Amino acid sequence: MVRIVCVADTHGFHTHTHIPPGDVLIHAGDCTRHGTLEDIDAFNAWLGTLPHPHKVVIAGNHDFAFQEAPTAARQRLTHAIYLEDAACTLAGLTFYGSPWTPTFFDWAFMLPEEQLAAKWQAIPAGVDILITHGPPRGILDRTHRGQSAGSATLFERVQIVQPRLHVFGHIHEAAGRAEIDGTIFLNASTALGHGCGVVVTLAHPAAERAELADAAR
Repeated sequence: MVRIVCVADTHGFHTHTHIPPGDVLIHAGDCTRHGTLEDIDAFNAWLGTLPHPHKVVIAGNHDFAFQEAPTAARQRLTHAIYLEDAACTLAGLTFYGSPWTPTFFDWAFMLPEEQLAAKWQAIPAGVDILITHGPPRGILDRTHRGQSAGSATLFERVQIVQPRLHVFGHIHEAAGRAEIDGTIFLNASTALGHGCGVVVTLAHPAAERAELADAAR
């Protein structure tokens, strides 16, 4: 079993966040307070104090440095793997991360839905863990005004890809967990760092295949 610890939207207040132990730590965006390189330095230093063997980070709409100074920002993040429309394999599981959200004023990594659809097409079939900053439309995406703020085209792609776990944040007030058609959806937002990382345990793919084979006998 792989113990995955998920968090999002710490906004520079990461030292207030309780992080449980685990095999992989995921931060699903908005790690900075002002979006600066100095904010990334502070976040990276905090990551370096955590014992998790693997750490995966994506950017969010507040993390301007990853869009405006991408090389410098990535160079500062030495204690985690940074994913931006990219994949990696850790602990036998495949991870894919993407920072984009639907356009809302003038924040980082935002696109209209028709352009988001092209970004989501890059999400590979068979991915175990999908990490996006924003939610899919209609799933843990309700704002305090009652509006559904998720991406409709992301929802469509997730229906096709069917990851085992989809981690996101962005809509702080919609934090929570849902399980739909075999996918665990997790809005891992904190209240500006105040809160606790959420643990999800997934079976190693090889072990899961062995269990299915035994059941079929």
